[in-house]
Amino acid sequence: MMRLQKYLALSGVASRRASEKLIAEGHVAVNGQVITEMGVQVDETRDRVTVDGTLIHLEEEKHYIAYNKPMGEVTTVSDPEGRATVMDKFRDYPVRLFPVGRLDYDSEGLLLLTNDGELMNDLLHPSREVNKTYLAKVSNHVDDDVLRRLRAGVSIDGRLTSPANARLVRHEAFDSLVMVTIHEGRYRQVRRMFEAVGHQVVQLKRVGFASVQLGDLPRGQWRHLSAEEVKRLKEL
Repeated sequence: MMRLQKYLALSGVASRRASEKLIAEGHVAVNGQVITEMGVQVDETRDRVTVDGTLIHLEEEKHYIAYNKPMGEVTTVSDPEGRATVMDKFRDYPVRLFPVGRLDYDSEGLLLLTNDGELMNDLLHPSREVNKTYLAKVSNHVDDDVLRRLRAGVSIDGRLTSPANARLVRHEAFDSLVMVTIHEGRYRQVRRMFEAVGHQVVQLKRVGFASVQLGDLPRGQWRHLSAEEVKRLKEL
């Protein structure tokens, strides 16, 4: 026996926290009865669990994928506005995958996808403070004072961000390239941090998530994580 939200997470439906939201909103049924309360126990060998009418099974084999998301794709399973989503690339994949967190529509770079709901929940939990690294092309020249302010934390909506690891990669003709590592996940955080110190982000690419690096993976392509990469993620 196991709690219903854990069953959903282990089935790859969503993280445990997102599974609790699905339950509370009435999307989940056990043996035909809609469940909206937490704490319900299910027997994986006998009970029939459905999400919006779709039968859910525990998935034995876990899949872990790194995807180089292009700009112009939303990081959702579906989009009510009909825009392209990251899942369009994986419609024919043999198991149902879910993106680990989000990457803005107008940003690109490394996005992890998996059917391991437990790991996804751990990677996204604020207490884990998982690092995300971005390469930001920003307006004008970034000086040492700006870097110091980013490293100290800046105010967004009246609340100070955690200190960022920020370093200048190079100056270009009319802009600068800056590498920034943060562990928070506020809405459009990197862009808003630079706005707070007087710069606009022209282009933003995520190049690292925890111990996984984007490397030379071509835009719009994906690869399976190595066993060592998965091991290091789980060790977090």
